[in-house]
Amino acid sequence: MTYNIHPIIVHFPIALLFIYSIIKILPLSKWLPRVAWKHIERTFLVFGVLGAFLANTTGEIAEHLVRPDHDLVEMHAFFAGASTWIYGLLLLGEILSVAIPFLATKINFQKFIKYLSYVEKILTQKLLSKLLALLGLIAISITGMLGGVMVYGLSADPMAKIVLQILGLNY
Repeated sequence: MTYNIHPIIVHFPIALLFIYSIIKILPLSKWLPRVAWKHIERTFLVFGVLGAFLANTTGEIAEHLVRPDHDLVEMHAFFAGASTWIYGLLLLGEILSVAIPFLATKINFQKFIKYLSYVEKILTQKLLSKLLALLGLIAISITGMLGGVMVYGLSADPMAKIVLQILGLNY
């Protein structure tokens, strides 16, 4: 007998990435300037993205164990993948901002460092990173709602029926 651990794993990245998005979007550094928000953001983002990869892997396994509605699972998987990619891009920007100063001293290939710096500047640009955090928050919320529909049906979330209609899913 194989056990479905996806429901156990999935809640951690959702919570971590949800909180990351709230911290990123709201002007908490203005409200609470003495808090090291960048370190907190990076911690939530690193563990959230790692957890999202684990949740995606366990989700693939769960799909074969449970065999729920195919269209609903595919839409859930799409938004899970989109969430992971969005937050992964944000994480890439943060990794580059830390790694480039180190790499610049170790690698004597300036074009490569210049390219990495260009990518880092784009991904860490304030408006784009807030927009990506908002898109990630929307995608992860839809992912969670679709997962809830698979487990509990339409009764667990009052928005479920509306979102399913918007997505063109009949359930």
